[in-house]
Amino acid sequence: MAKFLDLLQERVVLGDGATGTYLYELGAPLNQCLEELNLTRSELVTRVYQEYAEAGAQIIETNSFGANRIRLARFGLGHQVSEINWRAARVARDAVKGRDVFVGGSVGPLSLRPTDGEFSINDRKELFREQIGALLDGGCDLIFLETFTALDELLLALSVFQNLTNIPVVTSLGVSEEGRLASGEAFFEAVKTLRAAGADIVGINGTCGPQACIHLLSKLAVEEGDLLSVFPNAGKPEFYEGRFNYAASAEYFAATLPRLVEEGARLIGGDYGTRPEHIAAMAAVVRELKPVRVKKISLVIPRSRTEVTEPAIASSAPEEEVSILDLLKRQTVSIVELDSPKTLSMDKFLLGARALKEAGAAAITLADNSLAILRVSNFAAAIRLRQEVGVASLIHLACRDRNLLGLQSEIMGLGTLGFRHVLALTGDPAKVGDHPGATSVYDVNSVGLIKLLAGMNNGVNAVGRQLQGQTKFIIGCAFNPNALNLDSQVKKLESKLAAGAQYVMTQPVFDIDLARKTVARLKPLGVPIFLGVMPLLSSRNAEFLHNEVPGIKIAEPLRERLRHADDQAATRIGLEVAREVRDVALEAFRGVYLITPFLRYEVSVDLLK
Repeated sequence: MAKFLDLLQERVVLGDGATGTYLYELGAPLNQCLEELNLTRSELVTRVYQEYAEAGAQIIETNSFGANRIRLARFGLGHQVSEINWRAARVARDAVKGRDVFVGGSVGPLSLRPTDGEFSINDRKELFREQIGALLDGGCDLIFLETFTALDELLLALSVFQNLTNIPVVTSLGVSEEGRLASGEAFFEAVKTLRAAGADIVGINGTCGPQACIHLLSKLAVEEGDLLSVFPNAGKPEFYEGRFNYAASAEYFAATLPRLVEEGARLIGGDYGTRPEHIAAMAAVVRELKPVRVKKISLVIPRSRTEVTEPAIASSAPEEEVSILDLLKRQTVSIVELDSPKTLSMDKFLLGARALKEAGAAAITLADNSLAILRVSNFAAAIRLRQEVGVASLIHLACRDRNLLGLQSEIMGLGTLGFRHVLALTGDPAKVGDHPGATSVYDVNSVGLIKLLAGMNNGVNAVGRQLQGQTKFIIGCAFNPNALNLDSQVKKLESKLAAGAQYVMTQPVFDIDLARKTVARLKPLGVPIFLGVMPLLSSRNAEFLHNEVPGIKIAEPLRERLRHADDQAATRIGLEVAREVRDVALEAFRGVYLITPFLRYEVSVDLLK
């Protein structure tokens, strides 16, 4: 297998795409153990391997990611570890027989849960040894230790691998978009540690889309002989009609391929949501690309907090929060979203909120770890806004992170503190964010949450128990005008209104015709609508939103216009389009929902004029 490492030294090598999400797309049941398909439906797994090979993949990975004893035991298959992994390798070998394609054995983290009991280091080693050994017996050319979010567990798996064989190994990390593992280490530190431990190839997979992968690789220097792999997701998924759907197109993946190579990637494929057409589009480009052998980077020292020159100004909060619905009856109302920070530093956030209040924002709306990215609690941020800025908060409340008990406790807390404006959301799945090991709860969805809030307004909790008081929530709900089936979205919206929602906030709209169409569809509902307006800052910003963020679509003519503009001109274009959409919203509803990109609050201040 020195041939494989030699090949990587000479050229960029194309990997395959997703196995799991593609098997689901081909009809595998959502509640079935995918690795069991190696035994029960090997023809379906063979089809996946062959389609990727025909698309141009030079390496395919076995359908064995979760085939360790712990994870298989959850399906009653713990006694079949060796059989399932051996079969995974054999099915792959037979599928590409006669082709110049390598077979990589896929090994994921153990994913231990508290209910699984205590496992010593030796116990964990044995779990990895059992799986890796069976994959080697089945004839794998190399091993992928992939989507690990804890460095110590990956190092443990690597040490087990090294005691079994000397074939090549890919160690691939599930890293947040900010460049940290769930175990706390910075990406560049983890890469250095893995190389020192003897990993042949180090990389990223399973947690980020193409743009974030490019950003993460840009922070890594490349020395002669360094081998990097990257398998981006096809953006972030949107859950629709029982399936996760990924938006990033094959053309988009092909367009980002040269940039991944520029940042030093040698082994490139796709992960969640990618399909054979993504690999085929990349195959048409990859043969023209030359690997980067050496890349230097310059370190940027972040500004210290002492450099913030303008302090946040404290002011007293209003005695009682005025309803935005009452305000709408007599004036234009602008609600501005300003995300709470990803770190403990609140300075820029509070400065931005003060600027937005002075510019005329009626309320600051605070997302609840949107896109499942960790941020300071919006509940805490709302308290800081009240105490130090004196502005009303509209708090997003997602069902993802709290069970029914915790959700009600949070709602009661909001009520006792006098917060009134709440936006009820189902929430993006935890696995798509920066903590893929986190568990999504979803005891209720957005409709159930609206009913819960309405019940508390009537003085009862979820089980009908009296609360000895009533909350005074003004309940909002979300609407996505970018969906392919607008009629279906309107029906969902009607069910939310029937459950007790009193106003609507939409996903951002980037097209004047779509804005007018949305107005025409929603105005007859007779409820306040706050149309989402988000200024685009650059072509890269637009491509990321269109391809990687669920619920957002940007028309090709606008994206093409931005491609031919530098960042400064692109920001002007983005503001111009945002003003047009804003004006349509205000003409129809006298209210608008401004979404501040990247804490660039000065852009929202401009739109508030």
